Parts: sequence; C-alpha cells; structure tokens
Amino acid sequence: MSRLPTVFISHGAPTLPIDPSMPSADFASLGAELPRPRAILMLSAHWGTVQPVASTAERPETIHDFYGFPRALYELRYPAPGAPDLARRAAALLGANGIPAATTEHGLDHGAWVPMLLMFPDADIPVAQLSIQPRLDAAHHFHIGRALRDLRDDGVMIVGSGQITHNLRMADFSARPEDADPRVSEFTGWFESRLAERDIDALLDYRTRAPHAALMHPTDEHLLPVFSALGAAADDYRLGIQSLGTFQRALAMTNYVFTDN
Repeated sequence: MSRLPTVFISHGAPTLPIDPSMPSADFASLGAELPRPRAILMLSAHWGTVQPVASTAERPETIHDFYGFPRALYELRYPAPGAPDLARRAAALLGANGIPAATTEHGLDHGAWVPMLLMFPDADIPVAQLSIQPRLDAAHHFHIGRALRDLRDDGVMIVGSGQITHNLRMADFSARPEDADPRVSEFTGWFESRLAERDIDALLDYRTRAPHAALMHPTDEHLLPVFSALGAAADDYRLGIQSLGTFQRALAMTNYVFTDN
C-alpha cells in the first residue's frame, strides 16, 4: 500500500449529520475520494490531556459530549471497531521521539465520530483516538505528527479534527453563509497561502503572524490538530483544499488533505 495522505477536518457543529443546511454531503464526497485506510488515528479538539494519551478501546463508545441539541442527535451511534494495537504503537513512537505518552480506554467524542459518520458511514474502519494538549503550542503538535509519520506506511490515515476558525462568541446562528465576517477569509487566506508555500515556520508562529489570529482562535484547541496532520505529511506534500463556506458568520468549514508528491 502506498503512503496515505493526512487530513484536517473542520468538523463544524455536532448537528452536521442532521442539519440539511450544513454541507454534510461534501464530507461524504471527501471520504469517497480518499484512499481507504487500514485504520485511522484521530486527533480531535475535544479530547485534551496534559500529555498525549492514545485510546486502546476495543469498541469505542460514541460520546455525546454536548447538550441542548435535538434528540435525534443523541440517538446517533458510530460503532466502528477500535484499533488498540495502533494506539499502543502510536504511544511507543511518541515515547521514542521524546514525547511521553500513555494509553487508556476512551470513546470517540463528537469531533471524531461526527465527521467519521459522514465520511465512512459503514463504520468498518478501525479507529484509535489520540488526545491533544490544549496548553501546549503548535510546535508540540507538529512534532507529534512528525513522530507518527511512519504509521502512514502501514495503511494508517492520520486525521486531525477541529475548526480552521473557531470563535463562538462571534457566531450568529441566524446568519447565512454570505454574511460571513470578512476577517474569517483574511485569516484563512493567510493560512492557506502559508500551507501552499510549505512555510512551516510561519504556520507554527501563526498567533504572531496571521491576521486576526487571536480573534479567530481565542484558544488554540480547535486549530492544534491541523499541525499534527501537517507534521505527519511529507516535506514536499501536495495540498488539497475543500472549502465549504463559512457558517454562523464565523465558523469556516474548510478541510485540508496533504498528499505525497
């Protein structure tokens, strides 16, 4: 099997699978275009720990880590098998690269199972989740990706799930896509330009260099997974962009695929 791409997903609101106004069909199209992985290692913005922790659950629980949404959402399940051997190998690779890591049994939070439900609806691809470290920086998460890069040679797809812009205080849930705050596109335009140029130094220093960085990300956790996907990519990766628009005025729905040249 050829080396798999790495992926960053902007997973949007938990209602993505049940809200017809959201671009759920585009996630299905993305899943159909990607090569089928033997297993998936998922880093979601919604599981944060002090140090990396990999889930060895054999049958990961579908975690409904939200409240106040329609009942239909709480009835959804994503019964994919776990990938405990992958989790243990990921933890070992991190440790071998000077990043202490642990293992535990943990389910799939909505940052993991919501996009997986749309992209791989048969729930037949084993998945292990790896936590992020919200108090550590982009460089730390980039180095995590670097440490895990060899997993891609064994049919593992490394997927980061977060949001390319994420400021819920700016959100207006009655807004139409055309009502997007112009500062969103200024930030995403800068970020994507740096990705296209493979300007890793600028990307890792995005909080200083990117326009409106603190406004787009008052806290880092929803952007950190992209740096792990980037770190796991080839040095000369080819960038694919799936831009699905901006919703609720401030939440850009953009997905990135890093493919080997």
